[in-house]
Amino acid sequence: MEEKILKNLGITALNDMQTATLDANTTGQDLILLSPTGSGKTLAFLLSILQHLDPDKNGVQAIVFSPSRELALQIESVFRKMGTGFKVNSCYGGHSFKTETNNFSEPPAVLVGTPGRIRDHIGRKSFRTGSVHTLVFDEFDKSLEFGFEEDMKSIVVKLFSLERKILTSATKSIKIPGFTKMKNPIELNFTHEEVPHGLTLKAVKSDGTDKLEALLKLVCMLSGGTTIVFCNHRAAVDRISEILKEKGLVHDVFHGGLEQEERERALIKFRNGSHRTLICTDLASRGLDIPEIKNVVHYQLPPKEDAYIHRNGRTARMTAEGDSYLVLAEEEEVPAYIQKDLQYEDLPEEIELPIQPEWETLFISGGKKDKINKIDIVGLMLKQGELDKDELGLIEVMDNIAFAAVKLDKVQEVIPKVSGKKVKKRKVKVSVAR
Repeated sequence: MEEKILKNLGITALNDMQTATLDANTTGQDLILLSPTGSGKTLAFLLSILQHLDPDKNGVQAIVFSPSRELALQIESVFRKMGTGFKVNSCYGGHSFKTETNNFSEPPAVLVGTPGRIRDHIGRKSFRTGSVHTLVFDEFDKSLEFGFEEDMKSIVVKLFSLERKILTSATKSIKIPGFTKMKNPIELNFTHEEVPHGLTLKAVKSDGTDKLEALLKLVCMLSGGTTIVFCNHRAAVDRISEILKEKGLVHDVFHGGLEQEERERALIKFRNGSHRTLICTDLASRGLDIPEIKNVVHYQLPPKEDAYIHRNGRTARMTAEGDSYLVLAEEEEVPAYIQKDLQYEDLPEEIELPIQPEWETLFISGGKKDKINKIDIVGLMLKQGELDKDELGLIEVMDNIAFAAVKLDKVQEVIPKVSGKKVKKRKVKVSVAR
C-alpha cells in the first residue's frame, strides 16, 4: 500500500522524519512531532492515521484539527491523492454548512477541519463521535494563536473512544496544555535545521528608507521563478499591490482581510502559473499548498525568528533549491536572529518588467457536487474547445466551481466554444477568473 501511495504522490521514498513518525506510531503512544514547514508532516501523520483505519467500520475514525481552511483543504487534497479507498471530507467556516452536513450521510473515515466548525457539527450531532479513535492537532501552535483553544478543549472531552493522539508543530518552543490529554507522548524533534537544505540567504539594499523601488527591481530581476513576498501587515500588502498594478506587473495578494474565495483564487492562479508573484502576510507562511516556490522575499522583516523560519520554509522544500532575500533600507540592520552569512546582491539600475505569464485561469460554473471531475473538464477543453494537450494546464475542481489554466493566447478563442456547453447534463458558464 505504501509503495502505491508514494507513486500516486510522485514521491520515491519517505524522508527520515516520516519514517521515524511511522516507527513511533507502532508503539501505541501519543506523539508530538516537531518539524519545519515544508518537511512533509502532513504525509507523516496521514500515513500514521491510515495504519489504524478499518475498512469494515462505518463512521468517522480520525479527526484532524487544522488552524485554517486553506490547510484543511490541503490535507484533504493530499489524502485524496494517496488513493487509499477511504473517504475524506473537510469542514471549515465560510463553507456551506448544508453541504458539509449532507456529506455526513455517508460519514468519511477521516474528517479534517477547523476546530470551530467541527465543534458546531458535533453540537448539532451531524456525526457520531463514538467511532473516533485518532485525533491529530496539526500546526497546534497556530491553532492556539488563532484562538481555537476552547473549541479544541470542548471537542476532546466528547471523544470517549480515543486511542491515540498526534500533535504537530513547526515551532519547538511550545507548551502542551493539559486539555490535549497527551499521555506519556513520544517527542520527535526535527526542528534543529533552521535553514532548509538548498536554501541560499541573500540581501539587497535600497538607496533610502523607502524600500518599494528596491522591491520592484528585485521582483523584476527574479522574473524567471515563482516569488512570494512577505509583509508584516495587510496595509503593506495592499500598498505594494497598488504600485505593482500601476507598473503593469502581474501578481496577486493573500491575507486575512480577503474573502475565502479571493484567497483560494489567488493560490490557484499562483499554482497554475497565471502569475508568478504573490504578495502576502504571514498567513501564507505555513500549511498552504503552493509548491515549487523559487524565491522568498522578506520585504518587512518579521519581529521573531520563528516567523522568519516559517517564511523560508516555503522554498527549498524537500530536495529543491531556493533563495531567501532580505530587502533592507539604507540604515536598516539585520536582525540578531539571522546569524548566517548573507550574500548581498546589486539591483539593476532600471526596472524592466518580466514577460507576461503564458497561462490564464478560466472559471467554470460546475464542480464536484455536479459530479464534474477533471476528466470531464479535459474533455470539454480539448473536444469542444479544440485545444491541444499542451495548451491546457492545471485543473482544480471544487464543490460547485472549477478552474482550468489555458495558454494565454488561446483564451479569447476557447471561451465562446465551451461556455454554455453541457458537462454531465449541466450547462456551464466559462469566463476568465478575476
